[in-house]
Amino acid sequence: MKIYTRTGDAGDTALFGGGRVAKSHLRVEAMGGVDELNAAIGWAATQVVGDRGRLEALQHELFTIGAELAAGSASGGRAPPATLEIGDDRVSAIETWIDEVEAGLSPLRAFVLPGGTPGAAALHLARTVCRRAERAVVRLGDAETVRGTVIAYLNRLSDLLFVLARLENRRAGRTDVEWKKEIDK
Repeated sequence: MKIYTRTGDAGDTALFGGGRVAKSHLRVEAMGGVDELNAAIGWAATQVVGDRGRLEALQHELFTIGAELAAGSASGGRAPPATLEIGDDRVSAIETWIDEVEAGLSPLRAFVLPGGTPGAAALHLARTVCRRAERAVVRLGDAETVRGTVIAYLNRLSDLLFVLARLENRRAGRTDVEWKKEIDK
């Protein structure tokens, strides 16, 4: 099977289960944001000291979300194709993971600058990509139906990536760099 199909050369793309939309469509933007997030987490997994297995599990869940977004709305009176769905239990699992990680971190007293170790920096970058993907999914949800669990999952995932970045720095013996309200001159 060839990787290229030439079917998207006119600026449109197929949705899972049928139908085509412009590549500039909100649904394609949301799918692309989740795909970019998946790649950012994959790269972060190559940089971190620990949690690679959990990061890979998150990638599988993001692929599931991407498939759900790609299924789109039914057209021509057809039912949308069946896809796996991320449930509220996965949002709860992320919350539990956040709580476990935070229990070992010093309490936040200020905003934290992204950076530190390569792993922490990669996780901070993935967090910002996650926020962008979440905004794209919210925009899609303003125009079409998107399950609230998908948005909640992405929202919680960005929080998880933040605390994992802090954990990476702590594991390396580095303190978080706190934002200074006044710039040293």
